[in-house]
Amino acid sequence: MNEAVFSQIAMLVLLTGLIAWMGFIVWDLAKKSNAGKFGTMALFTVLGAGVVGFIIKTVLVEIIQI
Repeated sequence: MNEAVFSQIAMLVLLTGLIAWMGFIVWDLAKKSNAGKFGTMALFTVLGAGVVGFIIKTVLVEIIQI
């Protein structure tokens, strides 16, 4: 395994972990602030939009390279 392959795998694994950790942080924030169902949904929608944008960008870059 060369450095480029290791870097690609590590980026995928660590980025997935970071996204999961951010999801936990948003859930904990909603729980501690007593946001309710609508507030929790709003937090996940607004704060998760950046994650969704990053995923869409990554998919589009891969599609364009093909």
